[in-house]
Amino acid sequence: MTLLYVVAGESSGDVLGARLIARLREARPDLRFAGIGGDRMAEAGVNSLFPMRELALMGLLEVLPNIRSLARRLDETVADIADRRPAALVTIDSPGFALRVAARVRPLGIPVIHYVAPQVWAWRQGRVKKMGRKLDRILALLPFEAPFFERAGIPVTFVGHPVLESGAATGNAARFRARHAIAPGEKVVLVMPGSRRTEVGRLLPIFRETLRLLAARHPNLRPVVPLAGPVEEAVRAAATGWSPAPILVRGIDDKHDAFAAAEVGLIKSGTSSLEVAIAGVPMVVAYKMNPVTGWIIRRLAKVKYASIVNLLADAPVIPELLIEDCRPPLLARELGKLLDGEGVAAQREGFARVMSLLSPPGGGSPSEAAARAVLKMIGP
Repeated sequence: MTLLYVVAGESSGDVLGARLIARLREARPDLRFAGIGGDRMAEAGVNSLFPMRELALMGLLEVLPNIRSLARRLDETVADIADRRPAALVTIDSPGFALRVAARVRPLGIPVIHYVAPQVWAWRQGRVKKMGRKLDRILALLPFEAPFFERAGIPVTFVGHPVLESGAATGNAARFRARHAIAPGEKVVLVMPGSRRTEVGRLLPIFRETLRLLAARHPNLRPVVPLAGPVEEAVRAAATGWSPAPILVRGIDDKHDAFAAAEVGLIKSGTSSLEVAIAGVPMVVAYKMNPVTGWIIRRLAKVKYASIVNLLADAPVIPELLIEDCRPPLLARELGKLLDGEGVAAQREGFARVMSLLSPPGGGSPSEAAARAVLKMIGP
């Protein structure tokens, strides 16, 4: 039987990996899988080499205290791949770890496919030249990524964005309000602080104070915080003692029902903003990082916007409050405007334009397009 080795480093990659494995099994029942993943890949039959949460770190100063354990896990991963000799290695997002694995595996003659193009087009564009020595193909989620990487000699397949098959737009607002006993006059505020421990620790205290300020003008708020697997405990701890008290949501269906019920969203910059956009929830995007990391990124950034929605629209569809602007008074002000109806229609019009750009050119779902690309690489 043909073995594929799949490596995911965070919750969103775990979901992508599980969907990819499902589509690959449909096309090739003889395939078997090994690698690193979370709960979703475990459900797909992958026994993770070690807990995926150990890789859910971001930012230079956040990674440094864990550098020895990450180096040890890198060595373990490469050794396991070398021992198993898979037909191909598929790394998913998490470029800090994934590209180091790729660099050490590719000389073994194992094809390396990276799913989710590293966002070097946003900053540090010079790094793209080095990637050609590590990767045999990139599976890109955004249409403008293919020409960028192809100019550097890296083969790219645009497979479409997985948000299109997330089910984010299928929620039931009435069901959510009934399940959680939300009174008719209460307004649901969706709060999404990210899937990395460092993001949660940095953003949730800011979000908590934002909601406290917002409640002074809008007293009937009910915050809702979806729980992401690797950081569930951290979110529960950080959300203790909030006023107003948040509803903590577990499970995909309840999360999508929360999307349908939400009046507005306070969302960490990243893929979650696309999920919320496809559900039509007007939002404010926020991000906070270590000041040193933020200073570096500010000076290296090559794009006008941080959120994918704004990048694809090439316009400020969503307010972005980042780094030094990620402060409770500013966040509360922008959310208050949305609760008053200001800018809601314009955001939803922008969401529709953006979603039209994200389908794979070959038809089918993004995970089917990704599976076709992987199968083409490994052959019959």
